[in-house]
Amino acid sequence: MTDSLPLATRIWFAWICFFRVLFDGEFAARAFRARDPNDVDSEEPKLPDPNVDEAALARNGALQLLGLLQREGRLVDFIQQDIATFDDADVAAAARVVHDGCRRAVGSHADIQPVRAEEEGTSITLEKVDADAIKLTGNVSGSAPYSGTLRHRGWRAADLSLPRAMEDHDLTILAPAEVEL
Repeated sequence: MTDSLPLATRIWFAWICFFRVLFDGEFAARAFRARDPNDVDSEEPKLPDPNVDEAALARNGALQLLGLLQREGRLVDFIQQDIATFDDADVAAAARVVHDGCRRAVGSHADIQPVRAEEEGTSITLEKVDADAIKLTGNVSGSAPYSGTLRHRGWRAADLSLPRAMEDHDLTILAPAEVEL
């Protein structure tokens, strides 16, 4: 958006606004508030609070999630274990336990939904590509629209609700050491 409109556009806009203000009370109220650039109801983007350490919040959230995956699914135990010496049946049995626990942990704290609703293997046409949500693979050339086969639906976190950490809890401890007496 530019900072200034051409004269012809301003005349047309003033004409339209004149009648909207006369016949639309809600529009009139919004237009009245818009004349004050310092209005508290404006849609100005909020600046980040300089007193909030965003990096620490992100780190704490990641540590909380990793701790949950360890508590419910023993994920860190599984990852840290050298499984090269185990036979495939033992690895598969352990993976089932880890999968079940981690799935339960994620399911109870996050609403995970597919990025695309179609089934994998379906032919689709993309009119527009959101690079964050869709990764094009194969022989990519030209511009949209693209036609191809959905190989992976993708995942997005529609909601995440981590438990509130106790103030004195050390989030870097993913699992305490256990000592049997």
